[in-house]
Amino acid sequence: EAKFGVPRSEGVGLLSLIGDPVQLRQWNVAGLPTDPLSTENGIMMSKARRWPLMIDPQGQANRWIKNMEKERALDIIKPSDRDCIRTLENGVRFGKPVLLENVGEDLDAALEPLLLKQTFMQGNTEMIKLGDSVIPYNKDFRLYITTKLSNPHYKPDVAVKVTLLNFTITLEGLQDQLLALVVAKERPDLEEGKNQLVVSNAAMRKELKEIEDKILYLLYNSQGNILDDEVLINTLAASKEKSEEIQRKVAEAEKTEEEIDAMRSLYKPVAKRAALLYFCIVD
Repeated sequence: EAKFGVPRSEGVGLLSLIGDPVQLRQWNVAGLPTDPLSTENGIMMSKARRWPLMIDPQGQANRWIKNMEKERALDIIKPSDRDCIRTLENGVRFGKPVLLENVGEDLDAALEPLLLKQTFMQGNTEMIKLGDSVIPYNKDFRLYITTKLSNPHYKPDVAVKVTLLNFTITLEGLQDQLLALVVAKERPDLEEGKNQLVVSNAAMRKELKEIEDKILYLLYNSQGNILDDEVLINTLAASKEKSEEIQRKVAEAEKTEEEIDAMRSLYKPVAKRAALLYFCIVD
């Protein structure tokens, strides 16, 4: 900025531009590591148009997807399963999430219509051809693909059909996970308190976002003079009260979380040494 005179914002990144703090909290609760690489991978996976293919030798992404999609009855399949295509058909038809794990460097040609989202209209229904079957395409369908290969070489014709994400563990990510294990062993009260705060913060921030969305919806759909709309005024007043109460609780929870983090940081040297030892053995 000083050299070229171009105005710019400090600290701009993927997280600050398109990251949703509420969604990130929910992902962390479901098991997504909190390091920047994993966070950015999660954001790219949620925003990309192509289905994700995750390089996941340590199984971190696998565990996260299973926890995140558990409530939607996630189907888990492998390329070697006999009913692999049948399970995919059911997922597409009924709008269920499907996790295809342990893939190699080549993907089955039968997946191509799904990967390229080659849908077409038949009457008023969106359809897709999968194998020999033509089935209705439900927009709630989600496909996740993971591989345990640590350094796969995907050909260009595979790479252009998916969103390639590398979930290989980093030094920072491993330190964070080992710190949680050490604190859980030495001070289980601290780790339990930290986990409860993460969950409650995520819930409160989600409720706050819903209140804000509700207020915007009411304002957008109000007709005539806003001051004459008693229902709108009463709703806004109640929403404001609730919002202020949640903001107070969030501020208190964040302060408590900072105190817990300060005590947890005393165990960071142990986590750092263990992480270094892991990478020395692996390398």
